[in-house]
Amino acid sequence: MTNSSGASRAKAFDVRLVIALLIGVYGAVLTVMGIGFTSEDDIAKSADININLWTGLAMLVFATAFVLWARLRPVVVPPEEAERLEQDKHD
Repeated sequence: MTNSSGASRAKAFDVRLVIALLIGVYGAVLTVMGIGFTSEDDIAKSADININLWTGLAMLVFATAFVLWARLRPVVVPPEEAERLEQDKHD
């Protein structure tokens, strides 16, 4: 895909999305654990803070930020490099 400056977006899998997926899954698990499976004893042990819930929510926010970053600032291949890669593919 080419943008207005003539550069094309990289078609490789963006590592930021992999990181967002991993952090998002862990964040979702911690959020569910914090909402449904944390006892009052567990909360009392952690200075009356539901650590699983708050850590899970923070991880979900972090994952969302990574997805936004990957979507708003995609990896762009300079036109010269894209041409060289096309030539290598045809040779």
